[in-house]
Order: sequence, then C-alpha cells, then structure tokens
Amino acid sequence: MAAELLKIHPVNPEQRKIRHVVDTLLNGGLIVYPTDTIYGIGCNLMNKKAIERLCHVLDIKPQKLDLSFICRDLSQISEYARRIDTPIFKMLKKALPGPFTFILESSSKVPKILDVNKKTVGIRMPNHAVPRMIVEGLGNPLISASIRNEDAIREYTTDPVEMYDDLRHVVDIVIDSGAGGNMPSTVVDCTSESTQILRHGLGDPDLLY
Repeated sequence: MAAELLKIHPVNPEQRKIRHVVDTLLNGGLIVYPTDTIYGIGCNLMNKKAIERLCHVLDIKPQKLDLSFICRDLSQISEYARRIDTPIFKMLKKALPGPFTFILESSSKVPKILDVNKKTVGIRMPNHAVPRMIVEGLGNPLISASIRNEDAIREYTTDPVEMYDDLRHVVDIVIDSGAGGNMPSTVVDCTSESTQILRHGLGDPDLLY
C-alpha cells in the first residue's frame, strides 16, 4: 500500500495530524518529516522492527548503525548521552534548538535499545515545530537519517512531493510542510577534550563558543 502524503502546517501543526503520525510511529511505521535543515526519514527509537525496516530502506547493516536521535529537549538528551559536563551543557543550551548535530558519548541505555555496542550517539534538536511535537507526543526520540538525492549535483531533495514519489512504497507517511532546505546540520564532535566541527553546515559556529 502506498504511503500517505500528509500536509502539516510548519509553524502551527494540527494536533490531530501530529497524533496520527505518532500513532503510525507507535505501530512501527516509517515517516519522512521536515526539520530546520533538510527533510529526514525516521522511526520510533523504541521499535526494533521499525529500525530494521529503516536500515533496509537506507541499505545499511544494523551493526553499522550511525543515525541521529531527534530529541525534544536537553533533559531527554541527557537520557541518551553521558558525561555532559558544564561547558558542553552550556554549548548545547546556547545552540539548541537549532541546525546542529552533536556527537556525544552514549549512555548505557543506547546499546540496550539498539542491540549494538555504540559508544557515541548523534543528537539533534531541530528548531522546527513538526518534529518537536512528534517527539513530544511519542515520548522518546526518533531515530533518523537525512533524505539524500542520487543526483550528483543536487545532494538533498527539497520537494516533499518528489520525496513521496521516490519513497511512497517504503514508508508510511510523507509529511509535506513545504520545501525543505538543501544544507545539512553542522556536526560537532564533543567526545574529546576539545570540541571539533566535523561538518560545516547551516549551524553558526559562533554559537559553539
């Protein structure tokens, strides 16, 4: 059965539509959703079968899982990351919500959930109402990857209708909240003594200092 193309307002998301998305995730569904950078594809972090589906769609092995957790707030981040000392906490508080992915040491919770001995975790907290309301309703993070384009020139797909055409047979819902961006998040590694930018993206590096 083909996926549903669901229009959701990007600033004032309709509660009943968010609830529908959450119910789909709780039942093991995959969704395509907007962020403050590019569109993502994700599922419920607490549903192992959904994660297996996501890995299959992305053509990655579960043992090589290297996806981001979409979190609702700093307290939720602290559940999945450990050793968030005062300087890192201040940086997260300053930069989030925003277009950053922070690589942090994973808490003991992460390997138990994923059945993979992951020592680090990528954390996102997008400055976009739709994913944050979804995660709030879900009660735990989404596990997610970016929607990439096979085109050698255009790295990221920005049109949700085009994403629907490409993915309607492998996901359950494609959310249309308008055109997405074409620049990914800034990736910041916080696992060593000094933070390091691994990828320059939309996030302003000045917010890290």
